[in-house]
Amino acid sequence: DVQLQASGGGLVQPWESLRLSCAASGFTFGDYAIGWFRQAPGMEREGVSCISNRDGFTYYADDVKGRFTISSSVAKNTVYLQMNSLKPADTAVYYCAAMRGWCGDVYEYNYWGKGTLVTVSS
Repeated sequence: DVQLQASGGGLVQPWESLRLSCAASGFTFGDYAIGWFRQAPGMEREGVSCISNRDGFTYYADDVKGRFTISSSVAKNTVYLQMNSLKPADTAVYYCAAMRGWCGDVYEYNYWGKGTLVTVSS
């Protein structure tokens, strides 16, 4: 039914770039906000970015402002996260998640994907 599939992760060196994709299905994509979260071993899952498909509002965590850009294609039911100037601290499993309406707290997201691993290392 509801599916969120994150893809695009990989191994990159510091200051390089990746673009993650979150392909959504099984729900009304245009009524939801799609968030990107990341979790490194031993750390809590943290919000990275979010976009609301209702009004286009975007959110970025302080650590990624100016480096990451989130975008959404309602036609493709896909949200993208362009990650530039990657740092080792960005290393984590990146998850996309969906919640109704507007971007909210991590605990408000209803649907979660499996995640894609981003490793930033020299």
